[in-house]
Amino acid sequence: MTFTHLKISRFYYLLVFTPVAIALEFLHADHVLIFVAAGIAILPLAKLIGDSTEHLAVHYGSVTGSLLNVTFGNAAEVIIALIALNAGLFDLIKASIAGSIIGNVLLIFGLSIIAGGLRKKEQLFNSQNAGVQTSMLFLAVIGLAVPTILAETELKGESIANQNLIQLMSDALAFTLLAVYIGSIAFTFITHKHLFVTPEETDHEHHALWSKKRAFLLLAVAMAFVALVAEILVGSVQATSEEFGFGELFVGAIIVGLVGNAAEHSSAILLARKEKMDTAIGIAAGSGTQIALFVVPLLVIAGIVLGKPLTLVFTIYELVAVFLSAIIMNLIAHDGKSNWFEGVMLTAVYVIIGIGFYFIG
Repeated sequence: MTFTHLKISRFYYLLVFTPVAIALEFLHADHVLIFVAAGIAILPLAKLIGDSTEHLAVHYGSVTGSLLNVTFGNAAEVIIALIALNAGLFDLIKASIAGSIIGNVLLIFGLSIIAGGLRKKEQLFNSQNAGVQTSMLFLAVIGLAVPTILAETELKGESIANQNLIQLMSDALAFTLLAVYIGSIAFTFITHKHLFVTPEETDHEHHALWSKKRAFLLLAVAMAFVALVAEILVGSVQATSEEFGFGELFVGAIIVGLVGNAAEHSSAILLARKEKMDTAIGIAAGSGTQIALFVVPLLVIAGIVLGKPLTLVFTIYELVAVFLSAIIMNLIAHDGKSNWFEGVMLTAVYVIIGIGFYFIG
């Protein structure tokens, strides 16, 4: 299917929930209704973001398109986290970070492989790109592991001196991770961009349905409403979770993690079905590494600015979940080939980890 045959999806009918969610918030309706309406409203908005960046990928190439998608796709996650940060909900933020990473690396990556594998027995993709993403994810895990392990061993305790050292360490690591992220952009787009060129970049040069101006305009409109609806969502998520008996870790890792990354969910799976695995994997894996190397440092820096210091001390379970996600992603993606059963295995690991989050909190 080419872009010229792309039709307006019935999925966009769900956009009606955007004004509904805004109205319910304005009328101070039941928080469960607000949560449901806002959650549904984010889905078509996320699809609009995905469609806009998909068309931009035609103009700029799959690698640049993937970067645009994960950048704007993570905006909802950043907005939710900033609101939670200002409210002092640090555990929710850290759980959502861990959940976003494993959600992208396991669930979105897995569902994309399944979607592509059901149409073609074996799909090929650029293993170099997947390898770079996996390496950066392992680096991020190390950055998160150091303060977590030290907080549980050498710096264990609630003394002011220990807390100051942990905060100082977190700040230093945040800037280090951010520097690596900037370096990865230079590596991908400047010094070694030849390693990331794929056939997708030349297959659709003449099939753009939207102009650059239209794509950017719709992207901006969708982003504005995502920001508004995400703020409404996070305002109702706590009360809703308490009513249904969900713990804070489960809410952050699974519910907020999934909703915050809905843009990548729809676009990566859609692209995989169109046999554009390089772009789909670039979105799924790239979003996970961007959260670890860009969003995490951004939140730490924002905490300094807002006077709400955020440390990089995670729970052991969150750390292990991210570490295991990086391992299985590397095992499946290293050969540059995929089939539907590998996607099933990735998705199964996500379900297993999700069950763990449910029972621990």
